[in-house]
Amino acid sequence: MTISMHSASVPVLVRMLGNMAVWLDKAEAHAAARKFDANNYLGLRLAPDMLPLARQVQIACDSAKGCVARLSGSENPRFEDNEATLADLRARIEKTRDFVKGFSASQIDGSESRPIEVPTRTEPLTFDGESYLKHFVLPNFYFHATTLYALLRHAGVELGKGDYLGR
Repeated sequence: MTISMHSASVPVLVRMLGNMAVWLDKAEAHAAARKFDANNYLGLRLAPDMLPLARQVQIACDSAKGCVARLSGSENPRFEDNEATLADLRARIEKTRDFVKGFSASQIDGSESRPIEVPTRTEPLTFDGESYLKHFVLPNFYFHATTLYALLRHAGVELGKGDYLGR
């Protein structure tokens, strides 16, 4: 049996988005236990030229919702990048999860050869659906999710491999 475009995208994205929400819960608990404002995490960076934690979450969410919208030929909703608290980031993750979960296999499957165009600052990137998912969306999504994880670990939040993989 071959793997479907839906099974390679929707459940994968939904699971990791859920894991990311758990990491933010653990960060909030970590801050509360040490009596500091959990929103201090939002500006964390691994290096001065990297985007801060809040942008890592926003971009991961944008990657997930853009993926299913483009693969299905649907409208990609625009989310304002105005999250100012961990609660706001969790809400964005949940809104994204709900959007992604709303796509059935019949809407995504068969999109392997669908032409996909992704706007960039310079010129659009063009893919077929399968290449878009495998070589653009998933690496980009996991890059930003992993950066969120690394930022929280670096800040002392007790996360382990099980938290990354999900339970």
